[in-house]
Amino acid sequence: MAKKVPLRQCVGCGEMKDKRQMMRVLRTADGAICLDVTGKKNGRGAYICTQRECLQKARGNKGLERSFKMSISEEIYETLDKEFNNIEAK
Repeated sequence: MAKKVPLRQCVGCGEMKDKRQMMRVLRTADGAICLDVTGKKNGRGAYICTQRECLQKARGNKGLERSFKMSISEEIYETLDKEFNNIEAK
């Protein structure tokens, strides 16, 4: 029997994709938002495609705000953008 592939929905484009192909954005217990590269940290997670357009769409459609049920400041989006740059550079 084939293994079931875990799918997650991108908060930017809304597409369902294999969770290993996506970035996990995490809200920790103290309310901090960060990128979870390992996918194993504790906290509430939302998934985003690895394309920069999806991060822009999530910013526009407030996808992360809906997932985390809290408002997200521009600084957090800029930090996520920088973290995306670091990952793309590797």
